[in-house]
This record gives sequence, C-alpha cells and structure tokens, in this order.
Amino acid sequence: MQVRPTSDRLRETLFNVIAGRVPDARFLDLCAGSGAVGIEALSRGAAHATFVDRSRRSCQLIESNLELCRVPEEQRDIYCSEVSEFVRQWDADKLDLAFFDPPYKTDYLRILELLGSGKILEPGGLLVAEHHHKTELPETIGNLRRTRVLKQGDSSLSFYVC
Repeated sequence: MQVRPTSDRLRETLFNVIAGRVPDARFLDLCAGSGAVGIEALSRGAAHATFVDRSRRSCQLIESNLELCRVPEEQRDIYCSEVSEFVRQWDADKLDLAFFDPPYKTDYLRILELLGSGKILEPGGLLVAEHHHKTELPETIGNLRRTRVLKQGDSSLSFYVC
C-alpha cells in the first residue's frame, strides 16, 4: 500500500488556517489514507467526518484509527470508493469543509470539476487541495474560486471557496 501522508507540519498549518471553520463542521476527507486529517478535524470540534479512500486496506486502517480514538459511529462515515464515483453518487446533505489529498499524479482537474459542481459543498464551504508545489491548479473551476495557496516544502495547499 503506497500512502503519502500529509506531514504533521503541513497538517498543523492547514488547521491553523481553517481553525475558525472546524467547530461543528461536516468534514470530508477525500483520499483519506490513514484518516489523520479527518480525525484531526473531529478532535478540533467537527460534528461529523466522512472518509473516502479507494483502498480497502486504507479504509480498514481508518476504521482502526477511529476505534483507537474512540470516535462514536454517529460522528463518522467511511466509504471505500474512488473519489469521482463517490462525488457522482453523493445524495446526502452538503458539507462544510473538504480536504482532497490524492496521489500527486492524479488528474486534479477532473476531480476539481466534480467537486465544483455544487453537489458536495455548501455555498461558502471550503475545499482544500494538497498538491505538489509544481502542479498548477486553476483559479476557478465550476462553483469553486481559489482564495489562497500555501507552499511548504514540496507540497502546496490550494484553498477554494464554493
């Protein structure tokens, strides 16, 4: 299983920036890997976290980590699915925050187009995409408008408001 986890330092930077949005938020962790980002959101007061990863092993790891952290079942959902398929099939309430951290060779544009469709995020919701610092992402895509880019080492975080 190849997982490139978000570094502790980058995760700290992310949560320093979004701190005011996390309490009581419905958080979406896409390409969740170990689930560390979504679990961090829950630990900082998010009301619910939805974890999505295509790897069964990652989904099992997320489940184990949630159990270890004693996160109640009503505060979490885990979907073992491709992100594109998950977004296309989403028919529940819209979410407040989303974190998208795919393998760096992913076709970001295709996934951002799906996420910018207005189907997943509430108006005013925030999507943060982690990507290689040399990967250029669009300023706007669908309902998403990039408001900020933070670079740290080889990684960047692009912040999009819906």
